[in-house]
Amino acid sequence: MNWLKTRKNDVLLVAALLLLGGALALFLHVTKQDGGTLRVQVDGCTELELPLGEDARILLGEGGEFTNLLVIENGAARIAEASCPDQICVNHGAIRYAGESIVCLPHKLVVSVEGGAPGGVDAAAR
Repeated sequence: MNWLKTRKNDVLLVAALLLLGGALALFLHVTKQDGGTLRVQVDGCTELELPLGEDARILLGEGGEFTNLLVIENGAARIAEASCPDQICVNHGAIRYAGESIVCLPHKLVVSVEGGAPGGVDAAAR
């Protein structure tokens, strides 16, 4: 009979964790906000700031030791091509929400989404 009690507690624990995980996922989905600006940093220095609302194709690192093709379209940004060996930045996919980023470690490149319209009330309502 002791194994039955343990099994019941295990089921309750799994159910509680699933409920908590679902609540967290819902919270993150509801509170995310669209980005307004795309910041491109190379070796910690800001190289470009671009609006996400305007479509563009920009070749980063042209003439240097690396190249990355940054594509902005339909309010999202992605790295379409890169000269790095692992291609993680290319396989990452598009970013569009504030706080998201794409990193290319071999090239010391960070592309991050910032700004955007506030997603809700910032202060207590009276």
